[in-house]
Amino acid sequence: MLVSVLLSACGTLPTQVDRPFSPAQQPSADSPLVRIAHDSSPAPTLTGFRLLPDGFYSLDARIQLVRRARDSLDVQYYLIQDDRTGRLLMRNLRDAASRGVRVRLLVDDLYTAGGDPMFRGLAAFPNVEVRLFNPFCCARQSVVSRYVASIADFRRLNHRMHNKLFIADGVAAVMGGRNIADEYFARSATSNFVDVDVFVVGPVVRQLASIFDVYWNSQQAYPVEAILGKSADDEVARRSFDHLVDDGEQMRSLVLPPFDILGYGPISDDLDAGRLGLVWGTAVAFADQPGKVMATSAEMARSMSAQMNVMDRVMESKSEVVISSPYFIPGSMGVREFGDLRKRNVKITILTNSFAANDVPLAHTGYARYRVELLRTGVDIYELSPTRIQHNERLMLPGASLGRLHAKMAAIDQSTVYIGSVNLDPRSESVNTELGLFARCPELAKEVIRVINISKLQSSYRLRFAPDGKSLEWLTTDDQGEVVLSQEPEATPLMRLQNMLLAPFVPEQLL
Repeated sequence: MLVSVLLSACGTLPTQVDRPFSPAQQPSADSPLVRIAHDSSPAPTLTGFRLLPDGFYSLDARIQLVRRARDSLDVQYYLIQDDRTGRLLMRNLRDAASRGVRVRLLVDDLYTAGGDPMFRGLAAFPNVEVRLFNPFCCARQSVVSRYVASIADFRRLNHRMHNKLFIADGVAAVMGGRNIADEYFARSATSNFVDVDVFVVGPVVRQLASIFDVYWNSQQAYPVEAILGKSADDEVARRSFDHLVDDGEQMRSLVLPPFDILGYGPISDDLDAGRLGLVWGTAVAFADQPGKVMATSAEMARSMSAQMNVMDRVMESKSEVVISSPYFIPGSMGVREFGDLRKRNVKITILTNSFAANDVPLAHTGYARYRVELLRTGVDIYELSPTRIQHNERLMLPGASLGRLHAKMAAIDQSTVYIGSVNLDPRSESVNTELGLFARCPELAKEVIRVINISKLQSSYRLRFAPDGKSLEWLTTDDQGEVVLSQEPEATPLMRLQNMLLAPFVPEQLL
């Protein structure tokens, strides 16, 4: 009865929508960022990279780009949380627009519940456009209410834009695995994600800008006013926005350690000096088509899937593949593909979340179905511990917060790198849209392997078969030496019971 009432009360998405077409602005020689990128580049065909494994440094890189942008900011995220990190970014976007910078903000509509005033408020400022991707029509109080009110449209709404991209003045970008929320930048007191982004300048930024334009101008991107309604009084909306972002803890300046785990200093030091210390190589960006969210079958969605690009590159490996995938569900085909690589003597190392570390426990059930087969083929598997990572001082997580893997990256043959939003799971393959890049740069590959090893060797469990050759063991070390566990480490009986009861009812395609 309740569902019927909600359905009858719910409207539909507007059909007549004014979406002014706007392309990326061309980089201007008057932009300090453009001059710095030009002066830093050894050749116009090369792309420069700096890996950003430290949350504080990655957030600061974005803030520095916002504050130094002269012409344009193109920002695309799956999640921008209404917390101190989200408000910090939104305040700086407002300030940039006040300087005359054109701001285009595209955010997926899944997790905007409670944040509507923030997005509508930012859109009330001159030089700012905000669009919602694949939006819900109504009942916007919570994620649950949105889905209940739009249950007849579940197929469309189950597809989300998982891309994460930030471009300043068309010349410098940050992309990778991080959304905009405290837990992605080591700012949460309870749990934080171990994640990685990459700062890039060079030709690949033009490719990323073109990808952004395709999404921004797509039929799936709705001006925020078309969904929320235009503010009755823009001045009131701006004052409300100012109060939200100018008051509170987000006003605190970021306190950065002198170096990150790779030995780099803050990006601001390089920008101040007018020369970027980067590693250089070639790169190509790739993304799903935004129309993937309208796919009416898994087969149709797969035909537009960026995940295929990642696995195609992995299968080209000649000697070694090192992968970080937090939600790792390879499926039967993936197991066969990794098995084929092992038959060619390609060494495969995979870092993923343990059951206790996974923030989507049901996803672990999908992965656990395949890990025995993977181990039998000779794949090395490591599972991140949410508590052991607390003692890994190099990752600099605050206090007693739990750690969860969120980095999506791979190093292939110590020369090619993948980094982006793509997980090796069914959602990335046939549900969500994704974004990534491939870099041909041995120095970057070395850094990716080094970052993965920091978690793999110091904060994870290595899986192996028990003496019976069938059951699994989890190996780690403590002050007394090697520790061997015979069941899922750090998982409570209640966690195991909940997964056991729910797993049979959740199709793998939805994990």
